[in-house]
Amino acid sequence: MVVRYRIAGGGLTDALGHLVDTDDGDCTVRTRQADVVIPLELVVAAKEVPPAPPRRQARTSD
Repeated sequence: MVVRYRIAGGGLTDALGHLVDTDDGDCTVRTRQADVVIPLELVVAAKEVPPAPPRRQARTSD
């Protein structure tokens, strides 16, 4: 899933990964780098995204 949320200075950023937890005040998204805990009051939008396609095998020269 992707969660778009507000950051300091008025900008926006996205957390792309797996939703691993939610409670009354925040949600946690597991990204490639780390778990990101996002206060729900900062969330602007969220949606499910399809999984990445499988990686292609490396080409070999014959």
